[in-house]
Amino acid sequence: MVHRRFYLITVVILLTLFTTQTEAQKPAIYKITRMSFNKESFSDISPVIIKDGIIFCSNRRFSALKDRTSFDGRRLYNIYQVEQKDTAIWSNPKEILSERSSKFNNGALCIAPDGKTVYFTSDVETGKAAKNKNYKNHNGIFIADRSGMDLTSIRPFKYNNAAYNVAMPSVSSDGKLLFFSSDMPGGQGGSDLYYCKLINGEWGEPQNLGAKVNSPKSENYPFMHASGRLYFASTRPGGLGGMDIYYTTFTSGKWDDPVHLPDPINSTSDDFAFVAQDNLQTGYLASNRNTSDDIYEFKSLIIRKPLCDTLVENSFCFRFVEENALNVDTLPFRYEWKFGDGSKSTGIVVEHCYDNPGTYIVQLDVVNLITKEVLRNQKSDTLMIKEIEQPYITVVDKTDMGQKINLSADKTNLPGWNINSYYWNFGDESIGTGKGIDHTYLKAGTYSIQLIVTAEAEPGGSVREACISKNIIITPKP
Repeated sequence: MVHRRFYLITVVILLTLFTTQTEAQKPAIYKITRMSFNKESFSDISPVIIKDGIIFCSNRRFSALKDRTSFDGRRLYNIYQVEQKDTAIWSNPKEILSERSSKFNNGALCIAPDGKTVYFTSDVETGKAAKNKNYKNHNGIFIADRSGMDLTSIRPFKYNNAAYNVAMPSVSSDGKLLFFSSDMPGGQGGSDLYYCKLINGEWGEPQNLGAKVNSPKSENYPFMHASGRLYFASTRPGGLGGMDIYYTTFTSGKWDDPVHLPDPINSTSDDFAFVAQDNLQTGYLASNRNTSDDIYEFKSLIIRKPLCDTLVENSFCFRFVEENALNVDTLPFRYEWKFGDGSKSTGIVVEHCYDNPGTYIVQLDVVNLITKEVLRNQKSDTLMIKEIEQPYITVVDKTDMGQKINLSADKTNLPGWNINSYYWNFGDESIGTGKGIDHTYLKAGTYSIQLIVTAEAEPGGSVREACISKNIIITPKP
């Protein structure tokens, strides 16, 4: 219980409740933009973020007049690099060459933390059998050294196999885990996600991520983010259509249920090959929503304030002191307090909590214990109790993951504000708007909720804005 020392003159802040009401909405979380370097009628996929640009894969023509095709007539994918000159302008893509560039596919890739080692997808068979147009070549992972615009010293991944695909590598930020997609026997169906651990400088046996991540359909294009999230594409039911992008996290020794990314990251078309900057605010993905496979940039529209006041609960508790009596060792008096709300108490120092804000007349009567004389209203003053001026978050302090909760801003008190928006950041990369809103947390943890309130500007004035935060604890399911 919080008390305030009161010497018969106390000033507190009053907050008036308002009745502005807006409907809860689901605002867009991301904005996506098709990249200018995409080539019409060709496929551009698998972006990889590098300093000052990206590396990607494309089956664009070798020249204006000549396609580069495999032995069986398929247009080949190769690796390109494009530099970002400023926020809107990109250079012309330049091809990264290797001994495999002319006759074999070179596809989805990643770069190890050292910045020099490249893991990329390519055809496993390169000998005489590959030249037979009826031969079905499979993908494997190859490791190379990156030197400028060349890949050198190419060597095969030890678990490549001519009978099935091993492809689309992603190395963790610490370099200790290699994720990839494969349709090797023993999976859940289609292609599954696997990983290998780096043990004494060698990659250990592939491990399937299990039925929670993999489905009877196909899982492809893994991307292990520095945050610990594993993003991937899947054709499983429940998406918006075609391949959709999901993520999962390894928590307490197991992979969490995959989380489906919202529109416009996912669409009714194929969406895949998601990569993101460390802050998860920007990144890239591939999609065929514009007929051909193209690379798109995404930017998060989520607002989160770096500075936001912590919610303070109103306390209407006070300590009342008769200071004159404190300086005397023994007094033949009794001190009777009347708090103006019908309550009374006796003592030199007393405490009282009011139920509600308001204006109260506090009075002190003094009784002489020897003569029994009552000296009424020896002290009297007006106490104005006011609520704190702040946006206000009403929500439970703790709940289970998967449990729907209600959040309300009904108790927000900002006198004189003509509020036009309530913006909620739930701390789990999801947002909402409205004075009242429901939300469900899908993962256990402690989350910092922010409520951002804005008001219409007065003539000649600026827009008002206030932010308040409150923590909520989400516990695992029992």
